[in-house]
Amino acid sequence: MTFRTLDDAPALAGKTALVRVDFNVPMEAGKVTEDTRLRVALPTINKLRDAGAKVVLMAHFDRPKGKVVPSMSLQPVVDDLEHLLGAPVRFASDCVGEEAKAMIADIDIGGVVLLENVRFHPGEETNDPAFAAQLAELGDVYVNDAFSAAHRAHASTEGLARLLPAYAGESMRRELDALDAALGKPKKPVIGIVGGAKVSTKLDLLKNLVGKLDRLAIGGGMANTFLFAQGIDIGGSLAERDMADTAREILAEAKARGCEILLPVDFVVATEVKPGVAARPVVAGQPLSADDKILDAGPATVARLVDALTASKTLIWNGPLGVFEVPPFDTATVAVAHHAAALARAGVLIAVGGGGDTVAALHHAGVADDMTFVSTAGGAFLEWMEGKPLPGVEALRV
Repeated sequence: MTFRTLDDAPALAGKTALVRVDFNVPMEAGKVTEDTRLRVALPTINKLRDAGAKVVLMAHFDRPKGKVVPSMSLQPVVDDLEHLLGAPVRFASDCVGEEAKAMIADIDIGGVVLLENVRFHPGEETNDPAFAAQLAELGDVYVNDAFSAAHRAHASTEGLARLLPAYAGESMRRELDALDAALGKPKKPVIGIVGGAKVSTKLDLLKNLVGKLDRLAIGGGMANTFLFAQGIDIGGSLAERDMADTAREILAEAKARGCEILLPVDFVVATEVKPGVAARPVVAGQPLSADDKILDAGPATVARLVDALTASKTLIWNGPLGVFEVPPFDTATVAVAHHAAALARAGVLIAVGGGGDTVAALHHAGVADDMTFVSTAGGAFLEWMEGKPLPGVEALRV
């Protein structure tokens, strides 16, 4: 990928940088309960401050749908951000207009202003040129540091980038570099792991990946649909039986593109999903009762995946292999995650994971920090894996 970064920016001393960040953080009773997204923004903020720029932060919070909703204000973020930065943060009660302009003019070089929720204005989500122009009046350069919002063509993610010199922030750069290493120009062989409940929600993803990967392991509930499509008894398991023809088409496409599909060769079944329930391993093809539910991949499947990872140079992972939230059905996901992390630590595997369930599963396994990169971007990560252009990224291309 060729995109503009802060290293490409001319002298920033005395300039005002408008920085799109993702501060859509978890909150309870007006208090930030998890500050990862604030910490992720610090390298960009500090780099701009060190370069002598004023830093004006733009973000959204929740879904106010173009109206002012006091409970969705970004003001509660200020105290936590000040603590992390070790510097004052001014807060503007609107993201455009005279108050914001006056506050920005009033701060010293290296000062930081956080603007109110950009989604309080309907022009944000409609990418209204007039609203984008109002935002542009506040600064000299634009920096996008919110990959998680880059799949939206909104005023603060795409429209503004067309009006000012635009650059990727440090978090955005790190994300794009990792994604390029995983699918753009990866070290081969490349293996993908895709799990989750439904084939229908990841059709575009599967169709894109079979043309890019050497191997694709399918797990979770969607694997049941593929097994069913091949005539394998899945009992009363979660599956999209009406997607059987589609599953067979994907298998045929993979074969034609030279991508080996790895489906479970055994699995763990139980009659209900609850901790400590009686469960048993079953080899694929054995008859199941109507009460049996496939809830995890079995030991032979795990062993095969471990071997496949060892033989690979790059891994891209989206979705768990079983119902990892309910032990013992986390066994396969944890075992494979541990092996992937060990290979990444040894420097022999580029291991990139992303998507909400995947991030949760890797944290559950205790290996999120050992992977090469873990994306918390959610929808943007998934659309990137689907091969779709992301408006916020496209606007930064050289």
